[in-house]
Amino acid sequence: MKRVPSCVPEPTVVIMARALCLLGLVLALVFTSSVEEYVGLSANQCAVPAKDRVDCGYPQVTSEQCNNRGCCFDSSIPEVPWCFKPLQETECTF
Repeated sequence: MKRVPSCVPEPTVVIMARALCLLGLVLALVFTSSVEEYVGLSANQCAVPAKDRVDCGYPQVTSEQCNNRGCCFDSSIPEVPWCFKPLQETECTF
């Protein structure tokens, strides 16, 4: 009698596939939510203390929309503007 191959994957294969999917999901979330990009701005310009932030956006503004306005976006601190005006870099002239 011939043995017919089973279409049901082995438990270790299922576990590994789930682990890889979970890892991919976690990495995608980390890179999309924690990376604060400052397009055309330096990180120093966007190092504005929460109490000094001047709102530059509107409700539900995305980081891309905020950056397109020339503003900084940082959603890590609740109840303060997430889209805010950058600090102006000054040049020393003698």
